[in-house]
Amino acid sequence: MRIALLSCFYPFRGGISQFNASLLQELGKCHIVKAWNFTRQYPSFFFPGKTQYVTPEDEAVKVESSAMLDTINPFTWVKTAISIHNWKPDVLILPYWMSWFALPLSFVARRSGVKKVLGLLHNVVPHEPHWFDIPLTKWFLQACDGYMCMSPSVEDDLLRLRPLAHHIVKQHPMYTHFGEKLPRKDASKKTLLFFGLIREYKGLDILLEAFRDLPEDYRLIIAGECYGSFEKYARIIDTIPGKDRIEVYEGYVRDSEVKKYFSESDLVVLPYRSATQSGVGAIACHFQVPMLVTDVGGLKAEVGDTGTGIVASSPDPDVVRAEILRFFADDSIRERCVKAMVRQGKLLSWSAYAMALTEFAKTL
Repeated sequence: MRIALLSCFYPFRGGISQFNASLLQELGKCHIVKAWNFTRQYPSFFFPGKTQYVTPEDEAVKVESSAMLDTINPFTWVKTAISIHNWKPDVLILPYWMSWFALPLSFVARRSGVKKVLGLLHNVVPHEPHWFDIPLTKWFLQACDGYMCMSPSVEDDLLRLRPLAHHIVKQHPMYTHFGEKLPRKDASKKTLLFFGLIREYKGLDILLEAFRDLPEDYRLIIAGECYGSFEKYARIIDTIPGKDRIEVYEGYVRDSEVKKYFSESDLVVLPYRSATQSGVGAIACHFQVPMLVTDVGGLKAEVGDTGTGIVASSPDPDVVRAEILRFFADDSIRERCVKAMVRQGKLLSWSAYAMALTEFAKTL
């Protein structure tokens, strides 16, 4: 099968780019695959992080791609559509996670002449929605012939906008490119980890308030880049009596550093206010570190239903704190979670994901 994949790849940084690189590599084992890349995802003023691009220190996976699509230059949309048309793929795969990309991706899908267009849906509705998200997303969905949803929550959002959508649900594969777990340097404290991009909906402030009244044998590691100012969280930390037990590593975490944080942790805490699925969960599963998630979006199905972690009933500091204490009070919870992660690791391979995708593409 000839497969065209249009999305962000190296030199763009971030979880979507990492996902695409892994998918491209896996599909390439059995199919003829070509990647089309962005030349620009967002205008600089629109991007909330420090940079959209990898730095020499990031150690990102380099992949070969045709950098062509500028999201704010329609002339490049035409150029990209013609390039894909001339390559004559059997299927065009369009990862989708934000309505900003709806217009250029929809244009390419409609003008490339590819008979099978598959929307790979990380999100249908963004975590931080705007009034224009729904109409733009509907326009994108109408340009696709079928959809692969990353979680039941994404499926629900899809079917609200397109009730008769031809689709399947396949959970986020487990990341394995971060290496093996390291020997633990400090096992004297019960260690919590908040990992990944720091955004309002991810609820770091909820975790900090939950940590406030935890006993002195607990510590918290915060590792990730803040989208916006970290000042809000710094103010909260300054009011916590045990702030010396909070370690902050604010900034983009390069691949070789990921294992350092997960290897030191007992429990990954995802106190999200909203969610569909989590790439952090895929990393935690690889390192076999149990998770605590809130009952929002697809997290309960991804973590609670699979047994790879425990679920707080709401994104409330008292509820999150109670679940943290329950986890550490009963060693059998950790044992059950680790066993479940071993099982999930076999199910959530990239080969299984790629096979499900290509078999579904044949039905379009």
